Amino acid sequence: MYPEQGPHVPAQRAVEVHQPTPLPPAVPVAAPVVPVQPNAVPAVASIVLPDGRVVTGYAINPAQPEPIAAKPAVSRTAVNVALGGAGFLAVCGGLVLLTSFIAALTAFIAQLITLAAVIFGGWIAVQIFSASGHRGGDTTVNIRKAVFKRNRFHG
Repeated sequence: MYPEQGPHVPAQRAVEVHQPTPLPPAVPVAAPVVPVQPNAVPAVASIVLPDGRVVTGYAINPAQPEPIAAKPAVSRTAVNVALGGAGFLAVCGGLVLLTSFIAALTAFIAQLITLAAVIFGGWIAVQIFSASGHRGGDTTVNIRKAVFKRNRFHG
């Protein structure tokens, strides 16, 4: 599997070991240090300590967040289908409400017609039954100041 099948020996590298030197405590300086933002970050940064020593090192770039994956654009067809479906549902709901309204209106009109028939029928019944009780008396008709009573002329 590997190109060489013999024993594998790790490569030896020259290693330099640096021992840190302890810093003496800093002496307060009378003038305050004002930090100044450089226009561009240099590849190698140098800092002058208050005791005059210079510390040089590499600038650390801030961690860049991973780029956000671009959202795919929503197709016009999908938008049209969704809007068409919402419109269709709205029309269906409106037709259901309209049908319910027409059914309720029809029932209301039928009840009004029934109520009118009951009231008018009752009025007719009252007229019929109240008129039949007064048939026993004389009928008087005045024609040109003449009085007729049961086909007899009284002048």
